[in-house]
Amino acid sequence: MIISWNTTNACNMLCKHCYRDAGVKAEQELSTEEGLKLIDQIAEAGFKIMIFSGGEPLMRKDIYTLVNHAREKGLRPVFGTNGTLLTAEVAGRLKDAGAAAMGISLDSVDPMIHDMFRGVYGAWQKAVDGMRACREIGLPFQIHTTVMDWNMAEVEDLTDFAVQEGAIGHHIFFLVPTGRAVNIEKETLRAEQYEELLRRILKKQSEVKIELKPTCAPQFMRIASEMGLKTRFNKGCLAGLSYCIISPLGIVQPCAYLNIPAGNVREKSFGEIWREAEIFKVLRTEKYKGGCGSCRYKKICGGCRARAYFYQGDYMGEEPWCLYKGRKES
Repeated sequence: MIISWNTTNACNMLCKHCYRDAGVKAEQELSTEEGLKLIDQIAEAGFKIMIFSGGEPLMRKDIYTLVNHAREKGLRPVFGTNGTLLTAEVAGRLKDAGAAAMGISLDSVDPMIHDMFRGVYGAWQKAVDGMRACREIGLPFQIHTTVMDWNMAEVEDLTDFAVQEGAIGHHIFFLVPTGRAVNIEKETLRAEQYEELLRRILKKQSEVKIELKPTCAPQFMRIASEMGLKTRFNKGCLAGLSYCIISPLGIVQPCAYLNIPAGNVREKSFGEIWREAEIFKVLRTEKYKGGCGSCRYKKICGGCRARAYFYQGDYMGEEPWCLYKGRKES
């Protein structure tokens, strides 16, 4: 069970694909006291992995206190960060507080391309410096890449770079148009490109020892099965099943890209929202529509619920960028 908390809307970058439209700290973000209480409730609800993200989570002054509390509650604290604030001192404090691993964004092996996408000159070098700071003190890190039509050709090169820098994994995120990303929807991959890249990633996995994980492309489970490959994963789309996200204001939703509120932790306990929210109950039926509903792989794939919602207005609808859709169970 995995949960992601967008600890703040504040960010030191202007990424073109940001689902939070982050930049300026939002009014009435959860306080330290509220954050500690939330962590208690997350642990009580049975979650095991807690992702601290944003915005940029390292812009919260109390981040070390929050991480330490999560560790003390038996959670595994990990991060989604742009990496530019990861100095040697910060990395050391995070490790001491109990951070288990850092996920650091890198979208190209070309610094200029990464910097343009992230909106800040010098972002690539600072992110790489952050990786090296983690490596030096023994704080595990992995690289996170958002894949678009203009960088899909270099995914394997980024994996090689991750290996070279000592990363423990390379997670490839397939963009869902949400927040600022709606402005670059035309640059996202389509069905044939998804199929091609997912097969390339799975092939690359057989060549490297670090973990490669396609994210928001649940059909990788079907493709792995077709290729006769085993993965440690049981399901493609986890939204509302074993994963959810909490906004800086305490709003719970199934995933970062499915922007439908399930409740607010300032009004109900997180555990109550997780157990009883209507959207979670519906998602857990797995009664998908269209090709996803009749697909023989629906139990291991599930289609991207957020992508179905963006393109069809129905989060139980058919995954629009899957070549396999419409085939019947046999």
